[in-house]
Amino acid sequence: MDIKGVKNVRVLIRYDIENLSEETYKKALVTIFSEPPVDKVYEEEFPKNPDDLVFSVEYLPGQFDQRADSAEQCVKLLKEDEEPVIRTAITYVITAPLTQAQEEAIRHFCINPVDSRQAEETKPETLVTEFEAPEDIKSFEGFAIASEKNLKDLYDTLNLAMTFKDFLHIQTYYAQEERRDPTVTEIRVLDTYWSDHCRHTTFSTELKNVTFTEGEYKKPIEDTYKQYLADREEIYKGRDDKYVCLMDLALIAMKKLKKEGKLEDMEISDEINACSIVVPVEIDGVTEEWLVNFKNETHNHPTEIEPFGGAATCLGGAIRDPLSGRTYVYQAMRVTGAADPTKPLNETLKGKLPQRKIVNSAAQGYSSYGNQIGLATGYVKELYHPGYVAKRMEIGAVMGAAPRKYVIRETSDPGDIIILLGGRTGRDGIGGATGSSKVHTTASIEVCGAEVQKGNAPT
Repeated sequence: MDIKGVKNVRVLIRYDIENLSEETYKKALVTIFSEPPVDKVYEEEFPKNPDDLVFSVEYLPGQFDQRADSAEQCVKLLKEDEEPVIRTAITYVITAPLTQAQEEAIRHFCINPVDSRQAEETKPETLVTEFEAPEDIKSFEGFAIASEKNLKDLYDTLNLAMTFKDFLHIQTYYAQEERRDPTVTEIRVLDTYWSDHCRHTTFSTELKNVTFTEGEYKKPIEDTYKQYLADREEIYKGRDDKYVCLMDLALIAMKKLKKEGKLEDMEISDEINACSIVVPVEIDGVTEEWLVNFKNETHNHPTEIEPFGGAATCLGGAIRDPLSGRTYVYQAMRVTGAADPTKPLNETLKGKLPQRKIVNSAAQGYSSYGNQIGLATGYVKELYHPGYVAKRMEIGAVMGAAPRKYVIRETSDPGDIIILLGGRTGRDGIGGATGSSKVHTTASIEVCGAEVQKGNAPT
């Protein structure tokens, strides 16, 4: 930020606490809220100069606050019948002769509007959030019979991931099949399942005009594409229902190997969790079959706008699929791409977070989720290239395994009880994964906060 004359910078962790007995508070003060050998503790007030810049940053309501959640759990270990309400914030104290513009620049750097806001410095009457009873779910009245212009006006107000042509298709369905207007929830659910995150819309789009730009890798990429076209002619011979798309490009090698009989150890299942192979494992002199899973997850867009949560749920998503396949995840790998994080902050593109902030916060988010789960990441590689200034690359990959005899694959029947396990949802809710399907602008950093999945590892 090129600010001169900074004499001192202090960073304090602020705990706001309610509904906690004095006795338990005194114990927690030196065991949970601080570590006496290394921390200084201030209650209510702390020393500062009159001219210091002082402000606090807190998570937005509904955003998962790992520090506060951990503190509440630890207090219950001290006294199990306590029901504390704890909120946290980070307080910055900067001693320097600052102009108003410099103060705003510092706040802008410290506060990501997607997940945080500046906290009030006055003590609130209560930390308990009061929620109004939600209204009945509304329907889009007149949706099924609306003119194209009126439908476009409605579409423009909803900030959907689907295109307007998709919206028209849904109108046709409700007009001809349902013969009614859809509810707000139905449109949001359709938008979520229509998005790249759930349906791989972009990957399944037909590619009709493929060209290759000049560059160092043009020839190997072009040769690979020609090989792909030749392989698909062989594999799909006589079929006219298969078209060129990114999804087919990703799967063609596996299909070819399978046709050649080279994937005999691959497990075939109706479940779509992770790629599984059957491996003979010798344990105490006895050989038994194990399933070994491989899964990777990309969270490029989420990490771009909310680095900590985006990278955390990148690893979380990779863990989720082998876990839902009843295997235990043992090892992880992280490969990322960023622009130059050493560039001055004033060179940050409008509507983007500084590369340094993305790089550091994403690393913290990824390691945070892995540490909570207890997963070791044995390989980490970050690539730096100017192209990643447009959008970051964030890839998490994991390997899991379990004895095959313990993985029982059955289908559910009507009347069966299904139990869902997991952490609470946060500010994402319906539509929490649609952001990656949208066209992004300089305003995305301000309005896409609910479109990044929130990390709350089930520990």
